[in-house]
Amino acid sequence: MRQFVLPDLGEGLEEAEIVTWHVTEGDHVVTDQPLLSVETDKAVVEIPSPSSGRIEHLFGNKGDIVKVGAPLVEFAEGAEQDTGTIVGELGRDEHPPAAGISVERPTGQPHVFPAVRALARKLDVDLETVEATGPGGTITRADVERAAKSTSESGFAEPMRGMRRAMAQRMTAAHAQIVPATVTDEADIDDWPTGEDVTIRLVRAIAVACKAQPALNAWYNSTTGERRLIARVDLGIAVDTEGGLIVPVLRNVAERSVPDLRGGLDRLRADAIARSIPPEELRGATITLSNFGMIGGRFANLIIVPPQAAIIGAGRISPRAVAHRGQPAVRRMLPLSLTFDHRIVTGGEAARFLVAFKSDLELMS
Repeated sequence: MRQFVLPDLGEGLEEAEIVTWHVTEGDHVVTDQPLLSVETDKAVVEIPSPSSGRIEHLFGNKGDIVKVGAPLVEFAEGAEQDTGTIVGELGRDEHPPAAGISVERPTGQPHVFPAVRALARKLDVDLETVEATGPGGTITRADVERAAKSTSESGFAEPMRGMRRAMAQRMTAAHAQIVPATVTDEADIDDWPTGEDVTIRLVRAIAVACKAQPALNAWYNSTTGERRLIARVDLGIAVDTEGGLIVPVLRNVAERSVPDLRGGLDRLRADAIARSIPPEELRGATITLSNFGMIGGRFANLIIVPPQAAIIGAGRISPRAVAHRGQPAVRRMLPLSLTFDHRIVTGGEAARFLVAFKSDLELMS
């Protein structure tokens, strides 16, 4: 018997959720045949078989969370697996961990009378979530009824899965690691030609600002205390989808033409919405753009995802009364937000970046 475990999927990811199995127990598979699809880091990834053989056992079901290094498949026969793609292997005498989410149970369980337990089943109430108010920690009928009423009013709790779960983990890490500060301004874009591509103008202006102030196009390793300034601008573009936020990476934006940028952006957005974007297209961003104004809002305190040092936000374009050439005028204004990691970026660097960004946007073409 040989076991194939969940391989390292990159980006320091420690787990993945099983989306679907493409094989069943007893099937004979060949090398590189898809075994299952898992969701991680906002993408669905197919995991191929490392070798040929007959499948003896599958570990985990749809929806289970599997840790990197935990077993996925046990083969009954065939050549040894390609250890270059496998993170680890459990010995024959070891007990494999469960593929699902483990939940710790409290040691002291409250007392529940049979009639109350039957009521809980009838009302579909999980007794482990009920606060016991009876003598000696006993769960009463009133406790169960109160829990049922609360559930009906607030809705049932649902576990965070897939993209939502990945977002929660990344935002928690960002909150723990980043020291954010935000500066804002507005760009007067009233002189733009009719039909100007707003997103591409933002992309090009970010490339200009990164050249003027390279400190914001950087990665920071808080463990080693090392900053890396990056010459090439690989821009993360936040894409809002039905399942959550996906941030594919538009590569080398400073060196690409407008048609090339637009074509690349369209392809990334289509792949993100279809959930077919390759994992490598989600990695390696050096700075991020959130064009949230396409939906609504003017300014925002945005979230930086480590190891990046900055994220730019563009709010909703709207006509505003401003001073123009010494006279009051109604002009189309584009709100700008720049959130930066104040551990490695100074306020002066951020302000100069924003000035360069705004200045490029205010050019007529």
